[in-house]
Amino acid sequence: MSSDQFAIRVSGVQKCYQIYERPQDRLRQAIVPRLKKMLGRGSPDDVRRYYREFWALRDITFEVPRGGAVAIVGRNGSGKSTLLQIICGTLTPTAGSVEVNGRVAALLELGSGFNPEFTGRENVFLNAAILGLSREQVESRFDAICAFADIGEFIEQPVKSYSSGMVLRLAFAVIAHVDADILVIDEALAVGDAFFTQKCMRFLRKFMDTGTILFVSHDTGAVVGLCESAVWLDRGEKKLEGSAKEVASKYLEAVIESQQGESAAKLATTEAADGTPPIESRAPRRVTRFIDPMPVRDARMDKINDSRHRNDLELFSFDPSSSGFGLGGGRIVDVALFDDQGNQLSWIVGGETVSLRIDCQTSEALASPIIGFLIRDRLGQMLFGDNSYLSYQDRPLAVDADQSLTASFRFTMPILPVGDYSITVSLAEGTQQDHVQHHWIHDAVVFKSHSSSVSHGLVGIPMQDIRLEKGQK
Repeated sequence: MSSDQFAIRVSGVQKCYQIYERPQDRLRQAIVPRLKKMLGRGSPDDVRRYYREFWALRDITFEVPRGGAVAIVGRNGSGKSTLLQIICGTLTPTAGSVEVNGRVAALLELGSGFNPEFTGRENVFLNAAILGLSREQVESRFDAICAFADIGEFIEQPVKSYSSGMVLRLAFAVIAHVDADILVIDEALAVGDAFFTQKCMRFLRKFMDTGTILFVSHDTGAVVGLCESAVWLDRGEKKLEGSAKEVASKYLEAVIESQQGESAAKLATTEAADGTPPIESRAPRRVTRFIDPMPVRDARMDKINDSRHRNDLELFSFDPSSSGFGLGGGRIVDVALFDDQGNQLSWIVGGETVSLRIDCQTSEALASPIIGFLIRDRLGQMLFGDNSYLSYQDRPLAVDADQSLTASFRFTMPILPVGDYSITVSLAEGTQQDHVQHHWIHDAVVFKSHSSSVSHGLVGIPMQDIRLEKGQK
């Protein structure tokens, strides 16, 4: 990729820190090797080191295309912040190089570039000057910065009196008005309130029309929704680079496995793919009574739900070979969507009542099983989902080893924009807050939506009635 095609190029970057056990060791390291060299005593390799090495980064290489949005994900201590500081020039790499084409505005941590004793107004001028603006430019944009931050009269108060949310507001407002080519955001949005976070995300999406974004966050939903690609760092090394959806899924899998142990469910998935027959159709062992809401149907569905679409579309099919993970105390053997008459669906429009059935087979006794699902769009963004925990928290449905278990979810399908969607399913055990995953399958069922109307946003709502009424002249 030529220099006019990339905004950031990271090539073989490594960062090593010297860790000293005692303060006097730092002094010895500064004096003893030099003294021995002057006296000609021993080769440089023979000189004793008074520190141990800690490699925060090892051989990191990737590129951020001009006009692109790339995420960096990883657990705390994986080297994300160190990498961003090297890219922004506040740290020097031990080895490797970084090329940056364009002006960079960075929000690396709350309060960076701010003097806590200065007022908000004074810090706006200070921080903007650090980012390359002249005083005249800051003065011309000051009102816009204040309006974006929306902290009112606190702009005249010392920053040390601000809450973390107010510091974020002011810091983000400044970088949003410095005409940067590249924005670097390091997990700062996690402390903002919902209203301001949405404002920031709207700004970032608009900024992507002309600029480049390097985004660090633990929120995989934000990563998938904002970025096209991602890099996963683990203990200072690049573990995976690819599409945001792929990296976010693998990272989520690793986080869950680190909490509950190594996965065994991949073996169960393979067994199912090798011919283990799915559980035959059956009613759930525990009957749940549904209270039917008022019938809801979008009349516009009749314009598309004709025989042509029914005949042209294939049935949604469960893919047991989809990637998954879990402890293996049970496995998911079938997933399907049905209409109210029990017919397996071959099309989705939105507004119709559907039932999602998830069939499982246990290999060990489960005291409090939980079955759940998530509907994702083609980018991996979570649209909606649910699980069985709340319905059975007061009366857990224990199952024995080698026993079948079926969950049914009956709901009104939202109107989904035309496109591809997938259903992620899981079998867990425990409570909503404290549980282990026995089998989680990404994209267990992939389906298409043939929407009956243009849906604004991620999902639409089924309309009961739409009217236009003209008044008297």
